[in-house]
Parts: sequence; structure tokens; C-alpha cells
Amino acid sequence: MTDTTPPAATEKRRPADETTARQGPKDHLRSPESRGRTTIADSVVEKMAGTLTREVPGIHNLGTGMARTMGGVRERMPGGQPSVTRGVHVEVGEHQAAVDLDVVIDYGYPITDVVSDVRINVISALERMTGLEVVEVNVAVDDIDVPGDEEEREEGEHRVE
Repeated sequence: MTDTTPPAATEKRRPADETTARQGPKDHLRSPESRGRTTIADSVVEKMAGTLTREVPGIHNLGTGMARTMGGVRERMPGGQPSVTRGVHVEVGEHQAAVDLDVVIDYGYPITDVVSDVRINVISALERMTGLEVVEVNVAVDDIDVPGDEEEREEGEHRVE
């Protein structure tokens, strides 16, 4: 006599292990640091890039003229703090980041040297701290700070003739 029941119906099925089903059969062999996904917000990288830029000798300030003016007003208010991200724009992807900076350089510093130092500092530190590849750091030098220039402007505004 021949059994007409299909072989699959006679086999006893084992319930799938939930962990194996979610992770895959070899995920338990991966290192713990490679399990999961990390995302870093643009604002986090902007703060880091702004701080790293300000560390470079010859950088006086960040931001364009109007942004610096508004930021200066906010900083003078009680409890006002300097904006770390003023003059910094960042685009962060899954594995890469691009940085745009608007800077003011102190008079007397070679612009090309300062900008080169900014790129080196920002790229090396961001890549080390975030694991992102920094594909570019664009620097726009919007102004230079000449000592005494700002003081003369403020005195001229308050002078009555």
C-alpha cells in the first residue's frame, strides 16, 4: 500500500527561533558595535564644526555681517550666549558630511594658511569623532577684523556734533 500524504505534511515543523528570524542566521557572529544603526543630526555636526573652527588661530568670528550683528545683540542681552552654529551649515548623509563656513579672519594672518588650518582641524576631528567621511569644507571669508576698527565705529555713533 502506498502512502498518498505529501512528505511536507508528515514532517513535524519546528517553531522558528525569534532571534534568528529577526537577525538572520549569522548575525550572532557580528561584533556588538556593528549591530544597529547610528544617526547624527545636522545640528550636532554644526556645533562641532563651529567649535572646531573657532579653535584655529586667526579665526576672529563666524557668520556673515547681518548674522554677526544680530548675534552680537543677542549675546549682550542678560543670559545671552554666543551661538556656536552661527556661520556654519552642514549637510549630513548616512556616511558623509559636507560643511560650509562663513568666517571673519583676524588682520595680519595669512588667509590661505588659516583656511587650510580650518579644513585640517574640522575634517580630522569630525571624522574621528563621528565616523563620517567629510567630503568637503567650503570656507567663505566674509571679512577681516582690524583692531580698533569696531571701537572707532562705536565711538562715532555715540558722538554728538
